[in-house]
Amino acid sequence: MINRVQWAELPAEFRSCVEERTGAVLSSRIVPQGLSCTLALTLNTVQDGLLFLKGVHDSDTDGTAALRWEQLVSPAVAGIAPEIRHAFHAYGWSCLAFTHVQGRNADLGPGSADLAAVAEALERMGELAPPDIQPPPLTNRLAGYLRPGEADALAGDHLLHTDTNPHNIMIDSRGMAHVVDWAMPAVGPAWVDPAYTAVRLMEYGQPPAAALEWLNEFASWRHADPKAVEALVSATCRKWTDTVGERGSLASNTRFRHLSN
Repeated sequence: MINRVQWAELPAEFRSCVEERTGAVLSSRIVPQGLSCTLALTLNTVQDGLLFLKGVHDSDTDGTAALRWEQLVSPAVAGIAPEIRHAFHAYGWSCLAFTHVQGRNADLGPGSADLAAVAEALERMGELAPPDIQPPPLTNRLAGYLRPGEADALAGDHLLHTDTNPHNIMIDSRGMAHVVDWAMPAVGPAWVDPAYTAVRLMEYGQPPAAALEWLNEFASWRHADPKAVEALVSATCRKWTDTVGERGSLASNTRFRHLSN
């Protein structure tokens, strides 16, 4: 697990820079979820109320690029993701401060009452167009693992989140789902995020048949080109096998292969 920085451990000059934007910080709490940002805090502020502050050191080139993408796609995902209230660079940190979502992580397991809200959010995401500065195509991530013709099959013009694990889906007090952490956006077919989420459902205990029944509610999935689905599944399995080996990839690859059965 990444070592997170407490508010009190930050340089006084940096804390002053934050409070110039938010008003005085009355209290703070580390957010333990996530693997990328060194700074992840819920702040209770005088001016802006509750905020989620995330940041990375300037030396973290991958982390700063991820924050930049979050900022770039933010206007496109308004109403689905929390609003960015402040974006700034100070004293060696790149930071974004979001409106805090008062809620909990989505339950993707069997019998969950959250799946309808998750599906509603994904339906809205399926209508998203990319921002003016477009994220890279999904096929870039699978470069070297796609066979001839598969990249063309996976072409698309929809903005994708690509990491709909339950830590990135928050359920608020009204039961509405908010999709957070748009740090790895891509452009591709609209059915990809629902398909990735169905794989997550299996990961969290849903029987494959139940996960696929849930997935089949999405029109984008029902109309997906089977060749495109097979391309995504095959290339993903090849990449994961190459990364962690046959044994290490077996469970994940088995879940993915249910998509093309």
